Amino acid sequence: MEIIQYSEEHRMFRESVRKYLEKEVIPHVKEWEEAGIVPRSAWKKLGDQGFLCMDVPEEYGGLGADFLYSVIMTEEMTRTNHSGLATGLHSDIVVPYITSFGSEEIKKKYLPGCISGDIITAVAMTEPNTGSDLASIKTTAVEDGNEVVINGQKTFISNGINCGIVIVAARDPAIDSPYNAIDLYVVEEGTAGFEKGKQIKKIGWHSQDTAELFFTDCRVSAGNRLGAKGSGFLHLMRKLQQERLVCAIGAVAAAEFMLEITIQYCKERTAFGRPISKFQNTQFEIVEMATEAKIGRTFLDKLIVDHMEGKNIALDVSMAKYWTTDMACRTADRCLQLHGGYGYCEEYPIARAWRDIRVTRIFAGTNEIMKGIAAKFMGL
Repeated sequence: MEIIQYSEEHRMFRESVRKYLEKEVIPHVKEWEEAGIVPRSAWKKLGDQGFLCMDVPEEYGGLGADFLYSVIMTEEMTRTNHSGLATGLHSDIVVPYITSFGSEEIKKKYLPGCISGDIITAVAMTEPNTGSDLASIKTTAVEDGNEVVINGQKTFISNGINCGIVIVAARDPAIDSPYNAIDLYVVEEGTAGFEKGKQIKKIGWHSQDTAELFFTDCRVSAGNRLGAKGSGFLHLMRKLQQERLVCAIGAVAAAEFMLEITIQYCKERTAFGRPISKFQNTQFEIVEMATEAKIGRTFLDKLIVDHMEGKNIALDVSMAKYWTTDMACRTADRCLQLHGGYGYCEEYPIARAWRDIRVTRIFAGTNEIMKGIAAKFMGL
């Protein structure tokens, strides 16, 4: 019996997404990789198809769909073998902050555009000297009447160039406790004092517009705060469960995709008069990778069900995030090796897959941080 019970509607949705991506996204990936960014029009087209923010309630223009639609979208986007259209980040990590913690005014103002693709979102937590330690952020937010003045710098911000709004984590310097000082603010593109810096050149994720963001006396309405004052750190902790789960979904889907294209390659590539899939070493490598992918899939699917049931799985998703991304990186390296010299050539998809998967062990909290979190939950 399958752990996840997909309905016929879910299966039809997956088929429609896959067909759309094969026609409208995959043919453009090389172009976007070379350009270093995906055009906003590609996001708008996804919105036109109803593929963005599907869980947003109908009253704000969404479908009110269950999390399985997000799972399907993440898995199918992973199969496009590129990172520029970061729909999982937009729909399942950033926008839920607005849906869950935004005022009615904020929801009505921004959610329709997020759903339609007219607004692309980003979340700005990481700073030059602050990565996984969110309590140590230096960006400040000082109240001035009905406004808040934000000053600071953020880095490694995905969707940083394309974003129409960014959710900024900042602290009130008048409050000593970092856990009570942090708040989240919605800042619009074009706001005075908000500047998008250079796009960061990376060894992978070439089509992802990762950037530095600068805030210099940037004034926003106090109404742009998400939730009650001092609640930002708690909001971040509440949403990290889903963020890390989305990372694990992408990692397992990536491992399955890499294994699929490698098996096909090994069946077609010959050496010494026979397909290399017939050599014992190749078979052992593939079987071992397939076993790990199945273990990851089983663990992941159970967590998806638990998450949809509202269970607290902070310990398990920390374990899943580190293990699945480690596993996907192992798979990438072994698959590239089976491709031989061709695996190191850009024309073969395994090259990009190998290059892109590495960062998954770093973002959303490094895998070392994940192990530390798990250790604390285990009382170590």
